[in-house]
Amino acid sequence: MSPFQTVLFPITSKTINEMIQFHSTQPLAPISMAYLLEKASQLSKSEVTRIAQTFMLPKHQPKGPPPYLQAFFTETGRLIVDIISLIMGFNSSEYVDDITLVLLSIFTPGQPPTIRYDYATFIANKIHDQFLNLDREGVFKYTSFIYHLMLYYQLNNFSFPFKKLDTKGNPKSVIFWSLIFHNTSESPYTYNEFIDIFVHLATTMLIGISLPRINGDMKKILQLSK
Repeated sequence: MSPFQTVLFPITSKTINEMIQFHSTQPLAPISMAYLLEKASQLSKSEVTRIAQTFMLPKHQPKGPPPYLQAFFTETGRLIVDIISLIMGFNSSEYVDDITLVLLSIFTPGQPPTIRYDYATFIANKIHDQFLNLDREGVFKYTSFIYHLMLYYQLNNFSFPFKKLDTKGNPKSVIFWSLIFHNTSESPYTYNEFIDIFVHLATTMLIGISLPRINGDMKKILQLSK
């Protein structure tokens, strides 16, 4: 909701699934932090060994309990860990803890997951909780989801190129509409351009006023000149 009482984007499981083009005809299992903590406490040594043999490099098989360095995982393992960290709102995926192992345990390369969790409801609830407790916690952990919701629902307010359809004319996940978010080495945008043509406009819509752009001296201080 903007200061002018207009809805910028809804935050629900339905809208999150819609923007990433996720459709499931199968029932999804509920997920919560309490559930994950309980499952983590029940994680057996044999299950940890199985996960390690599946997703960790042979020379880095663990000899003790987690956490483990993400660098010790295979390419597939690192990719799944990155996605799990994004879903959970972790600040970093550098270390793989027992909660991450619980979520990793449902995957086997080449096979569907053994449990299909309702990630969208979990994320929507976490985002609302983050907003409610932002003054106390001081950190918002789901910025990337807000970025994509803003792009999905306020696209007409941005001027950079985007592609909503794939080569076959099918809708793409909003994640693949544009490289503006600068989360890949293939992005044609500098960090300064990301701030100027997306963050500044998005912030203006969120707070209702246009804040001063970062001046040259501040760019140097923040090392944003490249």
